[in-house]
Amino acid sequence: MATQEHPIPQFPAGFLWGVSTSAHQIEGAADERERSVWDTFTAEPGRVKDGSTAAVACDHYHRYREDVTLLSGLGVDAYRFSISWPRVRAEGGLDFYDRLVDELVAAGVRPVPTLFHWDLPESLQEEGGWLERDTASRFAEYVSLVADRLGDRVKKWITINEPAEHTLFGHALGAHAPGKQLMFDALPAAHHQLLGHGLAVQALRAAGATDIGIANSHGPTWPASQEQPDLEAADFYDLLLNRLFAEPVLLGEYPSGLGDLMPGDVAADLKVISEPLDFYGVNYYAPTRVGAPQGQDIEFGGLTIPAELPFSVQEIENVPVTDFGWPVVPEGLTELLTAFHERYGDRLPPVVITENGCSYEGVDDQNRIAYLDGHVRALHHAVAAGVDVRGYFVWSLMDNFEWAEGYARRFGLVHVDFETLARTPKASYDWYRALLRAQR
Repeated sequence: MATQEHPIPQFPAGFLWGVSTSAHQIEGAADERERSVWDTFTAEPGRVKDGSTAAVACDHYHRYREDVTLLSGLGVDAYRFSISWPRVRAEGGLDFYDRLVDELVAAGVRPVPTLFHWDLPESLQEEGGWLERDTASRFAEYVSLVADRLGDRVKKWITINEPAEHTLFGHALGAHAPGKQLMFDALPAAHHQLLGHGLAVQALRAAGATDIGIANSHGPTWPASQEQPDLEAADFYDLLLNRLFAEPVLLGEYPSGLGDLMPGDVAADLKVISEPLDFYGVNYYAPTRVGAPQGQDIEFGGLTIPAELPFSVQEIENVPVTDFGWPVVPEGLTELLTAFHERYGDRLPPVVITENGCSYEGVDDQNRIAYLDGHVRALHHAVAAGVDVRGYFVWSLMDNFEWAEGYARRFGLVHVDFETLARTPKASYDWYRALLRAQR
């Protein structure tokens, strides 16, 4: 891949440029917080491909000042990180985030915390986790505590990261923590995360917050063919991975039929879930090509897609792939955003791309530069088409613990040597810094 020679067009004034991370993937210092579902999951043999854990990870907990210096040198407007619920539950746990936020503010970098990024306290999992309604209420209590402590300096908040993946990988397929293989019986975890989001919005509003969103993962669903079985399978996949998590938040309703599968007083819950947002976060990586089930398990993108699911995920042909095997399709971002703009109209708040990135090896990472260049241009196409996009965050600031892949995948603008923990900015770090300077 090669970048285009002409400059990337200018984005609107005030456009927010940033990078993203998550607590469990970078912080380490596992003995200075409560145990999380990911600690339990990674302790089980065979769960993580390289057998690793995030007990040390990037040791960001102890090296955060060094990492804020990297952020400052990069020139980003904002840093999206996540707050570890298990750390907050430990004595003095919020002190770390006090220090981090102070450091960011002093460096002129806007802190943008995500309040749940998959690391549920193990003690809550033992009480049922997201399959239980009470977890949504407990989440709101934790959010109030964090907002009261940090709200004087934090102005932009994200409630929950990717409830679709946490439901699918963590509760339906068992590929992520907490390792449940419930298939469609995982739907209560989806509903309770969405309810937790709505209760968190209420808690943040009560604390005076005025800039709140969610980070949902989305991508176009492409049918494998125009044959009816493939079209129906693609529609169902799109329903589960896109509409199920967008429409309760944006429209206050589940797609037809899905509300009947959810627990509790769904109509009352939807009023909470659809609390008005100030922005809608989109994590975008690639489209998905979907066809009718093929009667056998399929290995795809590091996951096993069981034969009993009513769809199959198939390779997108004739496009480059990352070192993770994910297809590189920048135009899919334009397609996604314009489709959301057309589908949801004025119910869609301003959009922020809260994650976009790729896994490639090497410090001279020209393929990552080409990937980001293409996606930033695709994002500008969406803006030019009338989509109100207010920001873009690269995933990720640094190489980190990539969940069930362990340390085998590198998404960072900064290389991390996991033996010495030395940080080395990559060529993509320099490219992004130059882009940000050109945008100002």
